[in-house]
Amino acid sequence: MKKSVTILTLAAASSVLAACGSTGLLNRERPDEFAVQRQAPLVVPPDFNVVPPSSGAPRPSENAAEQALDVLFGGPAPRSSVETSALDRAGAADPGIRSSVGDVATNTVDKGRVTRDIVAAPQGDGQFAQAVIPQ
Repeated sequence: MKKSVTILTLAAASSVLAACGSTGLLNRERPDEFAVQRQAPLVVPPDFNVVPPSSGAPRPSENAAEQALDVLFGGPAPRSSVETSALDRAGAADPGIRSSVGDVATNTVDKGRVTRDIVAAPQGDGQFAQAVIPQ
């Protein structure tokens, strides 16, 4: 019984596959979709009076980034009094700060696990926040 079902299944599958071939029942004349191309018509520019750039003038593409920033953010805005006072209190940064931070001779203080846990704590309103000091 199993052999006859297997043979019938193989015969049906082979006949279905044969029908999909070039000599099968589903053979139709179709255009080759890869041979079809669309070519856009030639367009003549409406004006040939192109003005040469003036000497010393910046190229239009050099100002593209500045123009984009001005369009997006509205150009430079004046700083508020709070921002100005915070910057005045902070003072000027040391120009070599990035070099000295990674230096081996830079003294660092280990704040411990509690500070690391506070900094890494999830954001929330802190209503139920508590610090657990390990003993």
